[in-house]
Amino acid sequence: MKKTTGTDRSITSTWRPQTQAVRAGTWRSEHGETSEALFLTSGYTYDEAAIAAARFAGEAEGMTYSRLQNPTVQMLEERIAMMEGAEACRTQASGMSAMTVALLSQLSAGDHVVSARAAFGSCRWLVDSLLPRFGIETTVVDASDNASWEAAMKPNTKVFFFETPANPTMDIADLEFICGLARANGIRTLVDNAFCTAALQRPMEFGADVVAYSATKLMDGQGRVLAGAVCGTEEFINEVLLPFQRNTGPNLSPFNAWVVHKGLETLSLRVERQSQNCLEIAQMLEGRVGRVMHPFLDSHPQQALAKKQMDNCGAIFSFEVADRKQAHALLDALQLIDISNNIGDSRSLMCHPASTTHANMGEDGRAEMGIKEGMLRLNVGLEDVQDLKEDLDQALNKIGL
Repeated sequence: MKKTTGTDRSITSTWRPQTQAVRAGTWRSEHGETSEALFLTSGYTYDEAAIAAARFAGEAEGMTYSRLQNPTVQMLEERIAMMEGAEACRTQASGMSAMTVALLSQLSAGDHVVSARAAFGSCRWLVDSLLPRFGIETTVVDASDNASWEAAMKPNTKVFFFETPANPTMDIADLEFICGLARANGIRTLVDNAFCTAALQRPMEFGADVVAYSATKLMDGQGRVLAGAVCGTEEFINEVLLPFQRNTGPNLSPFNAWVVHKGLETLSLRVERQSQNCLEIAQMLEGRVGRVMHPFLDSHPQQALAKKQMDNCGAIFSFEVADRKQAHALLDALQLIDISNNIGDSRSLMCHPASTTHANMGEDGRAEMGIKEGMLRLNVGLEDVQDLKEDLDQALNKIGL
């Protein structure tokens, strides 16, 4: 494989994110293909036994096994790292495998983690159920309250774990403050950036140490495959995360890597249009439904912070109706927008978090996170925004709103 200028950081570091999303991390075979090649292979052969030995000893470059390296997967990892402004990246089989690997690879019994209260249900399960099972202490805080992070620190605190905007409450965490506090106290920050991707927000510019993704979402953008990614320094990725990953095997398949790779080429265009549609629909709903949680609305209490950290508002927001019965009735009345718990898709999707994504939290857990029975989360897609407005209008009319 021939590496092109797309792998030369002295060149790619001068490119803007959209150019990196199309060109960074590109290798070419002797055929000179323009589209990245798909290598569907689990293993590799060697011309000599000494070459195999040198590769396994780390003394020579080259592939050994697709649980460790694959050309298609590595191209995606290089592209995501360059877009993120990270030294290195490792992809995973799903977003939740990315979160799990990023946490467990750096934690041991007796360590302490401070985590955001509002988060995706499975991320809260990691914090509330999995980590304590292995003797790792956890404390949950209101991520939007800067003082709560400092108050929760202990001598054994090793990681701050949070997402911004939060799923599904759209709380905004102050990246610069939280990451600065962590670094001043020898704590590593792990930021879930799935709602934004590097096209909208780059946490490392605000001091984040590790950034993790569900690439299933906006990076793929069309609801086709599962994928995850973890970005960080070469030291963290190669010395902390990689030993865990290579021996536990939550690897991304070459085919899924290729699909996400192609999705990145249109990422900037998609999120720009989806952000426009999303804000317009949120503005339409204000005053007609209960609270609308959209970080770029003037009514959002953290609008200024959101605009400081995010280049645009993204495709996702939440709003509230009276209760679960009314929420389900609204979903059932939709004709264009699909009922689905996925996000980041080019199709508009809506779900009721209390009975889907956060059902496992229980009533008390959801109340703690601020998820009410009437909350609905909307992923705004690429359809004509007028069609989306008309669908929401007729559905709201049917339930008396």
